[in-house]
Amino acid sequence: MKAALIVDDATTVRMFLRDILERAGFAVTEAMNGLEGLERVLAATPPPDLLMVDVNMPRMDGYAFLRAIRAEPSLCAIPAIVMTTESQEQDAQRAYDAGANLYLTKPGRPAALSAIACLLAGIPRAGAAEERAK
Repeated sequence: MKAALIVDDATTVRMFLRDILERAGFAVTEAMNGLEGLERVLAATPPPDLLMVDVNMPRMDGYAFLRAIRAEPSLCAIPAIVMTTESQEQDAQRAYDAGANLYLTKPGRPAALSAIACLLAGIPRAGAAEERAK
């Protein structure tokens, strides 16, 4: 089973994302800010297969969290999705510069989020084998 870490200071967002990821087959861990998220990733054995990160959080924002993850050789390849309410082009560029693989604005559509998470973590999409066989 693949593991995902959700890093967001909003409880409702974490619950929303947890539900989507668990339905997609992920074991989910949560953190309320970037510092807690970094501690969880560093302590995890093995590390998570996917990170879902907010930008605006107390103690350590999502940009700093991603820069810290990308600076660790053993963690730098973990796919990271930034999900935020910030929708300006410079916000997206800042996230990509920090190490995001994908930048999405909240709220996300559950089916799309599930498909994207599975794709980035290497989980085959349900029905994909049947589609290839046709």
